[in-house]
Amino acid sequence: MAQLSAKSGRTIRTIVQWCFLLWVIGIGIRFGMFVNAAESGASVPVVSRPPGVEGFLPIGALTSLKYWLVSGKIHPIHPASLVIFLTVLLMSLLAKKSFCSWLCPVGTLSEGAHKLGRLLFGRNFSIWPWLDVVLRGVKYLLLLLFVKLILLDMPADTLSGFLDAPYWAVSDVKMLHFFTSMSITTVTVLAILTFLSLLYKNFWCRYLCPYGALLGLASIISPFKIRRDTSGCTGCRRCTAACPSGLAVHSSTAVSSPECTGCLTCVVHCPEHNILAMQPFFWKRPLPVLVFPAVVVLIFMVGIGVGMFSGHWHSSLSYADYQRLIPLEPYLSH
Repeated sequence: MAQLSAKSGRTIRTIVQWCFLLWVIGIGIRFGMFVNAAESGASVPVVSRPPGVEGFLPIGALTSLKYWLVSGKIHPIHPASLVIFLTVLLMSLLAKKSFCSWLCPVGTLSEGAHKLGRLLFGRNFSIWPWLDVVLRGVKYLLLLLFVKLILLDMPADTLSGFLDAPYWAVSDVKMLHFFTSMSITTVTVLAILTFLSLLYKNFWCRYLCPYGALLGLASIISPFKIRRDTSGCTGCRRCTAACPSGLAVHSSTAVSSPECTGCLTCVVHCPEHNILAMQPFFWKRPLPVLVFPAVVVLIFMVGIGVGMFSGHWHSSLSYADYQRLIPLEPYLSH
């Protein structure tokens, strides 16, 4: 039973990850078709613009968050960016940093990279413990920089000016062109990050992602945590050895670290039945393997659904607006 549950947990996460990745790729293709229609001068787009593309605008979403807090209004240009941002933040507050390990397409590709690296090199490598601690602080410093520049230092008039400017209006197009028309510098940086991800587990996520740093800090208060039954634990340390974040699961009664992504890898590798489990503090018995992924997906769907049904999903920009603004995009700066 324990082996079946472990295998099921691993399979479920893989299915969720790759379904979400394929959905994101579909959004990207659809947005590319929309932009291509606008650039070619077509009178009507082949497909409508997918609002989900705004999930790739986290810095703008942080700006929109401050605008919402200051004005009480959701800015209409790219409202889905804020809806997605708040939904992902809510996921961390309620269900650990689960977005990173269950839904994030970058996280999925990063996992694929270190698995490929293990096949190519026969192993993944480890950074010296002291350097690992130093490097893990980088993503928190980057987060602090964005929080200071946007949430603390940016005045209200500058906030409105940024969100009303043509630069923010076509930021999604700029993001698309970032990937479709890469500079030598961009290709070089991505190649270096990819190579490092082959050698070291989740290199980007572990050391450089400020989004993950924010979600990790929010996840500290999550009621869901990996909990260990100390009375039945044999101390084999397989959970600790398997943890992608390098956490000492074997010595914790409840894993509260902001580095825990809720991936359940430790649970999968525990040889004992119901000794490790992801469950809220108010639930004393181990939950079925399907419960946590169901909670993760449900929170995401509800958050997005609220944005849609409240009218804060589709951008106020029309197709004609995109046709007018896209030719100006190379000349627009923030």
